[in-house]
Amino acid sequence: MSKEYLSKNYVEETKFGFWFLRSHTWQHHVLRVAINDLRSLFSAPLPQAPVLLDAGCGQGKSFRYLQQVFAPKRLIGLDADPHSLDLSRAEAARQGIEIELIGSDCATLKVADESVDILFCHQTFHHLVEQQRALTEFYRVLKPGGYLLFAESTEAYIDTWVIRWLFRHPMHVQKSAAEYLEMIRDQGFEFGPQNISYPYLWWSRSTDFGLLERWGLRRPKPFGEREETLVNVVARKPLTGPPA
Repeated sequence: MSKEYLSKNYVEETKFGFWFLRSHTWQHHVLRVAINDLRSLFSAPLPQAPVLLDAGCGQGKSFRYLQQVFAPKRLIGLDADPHSLDLSRAEAARQGIEIELIGSDCATLKVADESVDILFCHQTFHHLVEQQRALTEFYRVLKPGGYLLFAESTEAYIDTWVIRWLFRHPMHVQKSAAEYLEMIRDQGFEFGPQNISYPYLWWSRSTDFGLLERWGLRRPKPFGEREETLVNVVARKPLTGPPA
């Protein structure tokens, strides 16, 4: 596979991170949970037989969940790493899923204007250096009325000793939940409080991975009294008009 599309606009994962992204923990406790949560955030019926783009598909572990939940007529996986795309192709074959794979950076999507109904971006954005360019590209390729499914870890999680030790990220672009939501809204996407969630999951608290709470030694802080470590949002591109 050609490496001509390899980009410096993202930070590559560590060997541990690459291994973790094919683990049962990642698939069952992270991907599956995020996709189900995003499904619950829709205010309107799901698009029927959508064109669905997985931006930053990695090793393709999301494909079966996306297929089950959204039943796309076209499922497109996009990633800048050739090895990941090879693994995605093998994963789709194992699952019996028809997939179109594109070697492309999120900041320069090789996807036609207004050609996608649903764009799924899960735990990818914090790897991107050119975040604003990527979001502009997401807006461009979505059809009017199309949906961005955005699920991301925040700076409060990424900038902790465990995550810095095990993984690799461009630290200067990390954002809070509020900053990510502001960025998405400023791009022109529409969403309301009913389209947002702030999952507070055990794996997202890297100081102790929620063990003290699971053992009953400490109560989790309520919403509004904690730094959010995750944010999920279903944001819609308006049917008419330019981005704000």
